[in-house]
Amino acid sequence: MKREERLNLIKQIISENKIGTQEELQSVLESRGVKITQASLSRDIRELHIIKKREDGKSFYVFLTELNSPSQSLLQQYLTNFVLKVDVASVNVVVHTHLGEADLLANAFDDEQRPEILGTLAGADTLLLICKDEAAAERLALEIEDAL
Repeated sequence: MKREERLNLIKQIISENKIGTQEELQSVLESRGVKITQASLSRDIRELHIIKKREDGKSFYVFLTELNSPSQSLLQQYLTNFVLKVDVASVNVVVHTHLGEADLLANAFDDEQRPEILGTLAGADTLLLICKDEAAAERLALEIEDAL
C-alpha cells in the first residue's frame, strides 16, 4: 500500500472509531492488510496532527483541528492540548506534556523563531526552553500557563 493510501486509511479509522493507543491502531491497520512499524505509525500520527483527547476518563485519538478554532496558531493549539504543567528554573522553562508531544511543541516554538528563546530540547514528555534571561523565562512561563 502506498503511503498516501495508508494515511487516508488512518484518517478513516480515526474518524470512525475511538482508538486509544498506537498498538490498537496498528492492530486495526494490520487487520486491513497494512503492515506498519511503530516508528512509521508515530510519524504518520504526527504528520496528520492526531492527538489524544481525554473524555469520561478515557483517552482516544482525534484530529487536532477538531478541537480548536482555525484562527489559533499551531503553537497555541499545541499549548492548549499538550501541556500538563510548567515550571521555571532560572533561565529555563520546563514544560511537561503528554507522552510523545514534547517534540511537536519544541518544533512549534522553533518555527516561531522567538528572540527570547535561545533553544529547545525535547524528550518524550518534557520540553526544556532555554531563555535569554530570567525575566524572559518568567514571561514565557506565564504565557504558556495562560494558554492552558
